[in-house]
Amino acid sequence: MTLAQAVDARLRKGIGRGEFMAVIWPSRGQEAVAAGLTAALRPDDRLVTTYRGIHDLVSKGVPLTEVIGEILGRSIGASRGKGGTMHITAPDQGVALTTGIVGAGVPVAAGLALAFKQQGLDRVAAVTFGDGATNTGSFHEGMNLASTWQLPVVFVCQNNLWAEMTPIRDTMNIDQVVDRRLAYGMAGERVDGNDPEAMYRASAAAVERARTGGGPTFLEAVTFRFEGHYFGDQQKYLPAEELAAAREADPIPRYRQKLLDAGVLSEDDLTAIDTDATARVDAALAEVLAAPAPELTELEQDVFVDMEGIPS
Repeated sequence: MTLAQAVDARLRKGIGRGEFMAVIWPSRGQEAVAAGLTAALRPDDRLVTTYRGIHDLVSKGVPLTEVIGEILGRSIGASRGKGGTMHITAPDQGVALTTGIVGAGVPVAAGLALAFKQQGLDRVAAVTFGDGATNTGSFHEGMNLASTWQLPVVFVCQNNLWAEMTPIRDTMNIDQVVDRRLAYGMAGERVDGNDPEAMYRASAAAVERARTGGGPTFLEAVTFRFEGHYFGDQQKYLPAEELAAAREADPIPRYRQKLLDAGVLSEDDLTAIDTDATARVDAALAEVLAAPAPELTELEQDVFVDMEGIPS
């Protein structure tokens, strides 16, 4: 959580003061969802995330130079600088892809899970998306197929209560997003997405269900995004009191205090974690900024004409 926060903060700082150019969709505030989910996945499981996925990528273990490098369009990036924030793929760390289209990751994850099942593997696919994605046709098609075929997949809605600039109350006539699973006879639950331990428990149960043949699970992780839809979004549409209340439930200081109260870590321990995270991000950013831009010939690379070399 701390490392993901540090990456997000450093990118916003650099863009804001003109140090470098990039477009990001900040995940600040949603770190606990990624921390709990990815801790429940094995390295060979597959994760599909979205353009608001910096926290997912960092939590899944994608090297910082690859994450930051891709966002800044450098050759050192995960997709060698030609994908950008919306198209980060890291098969070695289990990240199948990052999607730039709302709801597009759901059927992709169902497809990955179908492949695992047909191959007789015990691997699991997980996919994260926002509350707005559950209004798309691709979401419902993916959910239906996953349930019908009892695929080993975990659907994780990171419900930050806003679909771009529209509040969730204006886009759906249900009290809880998790209720959408009922139409497909799918297991699921609503989770405090600001509590990493609750997220881990729910994710671990869902992953175990998928891995042992119990079929898919839908998790609604209720959280919030603090920095708007994109970095630079002034959020004039967002009531100030709603943002203030959300910041009161910020998962990072809240969990920090929990660890202190429980005597798990001391203030010095937590400061050391913060310092280490900042140093790792600064070192990665320096390496990225020293790396060259992609060669023009990179445009013709990774255009597959057959299956040779495509990661399994």
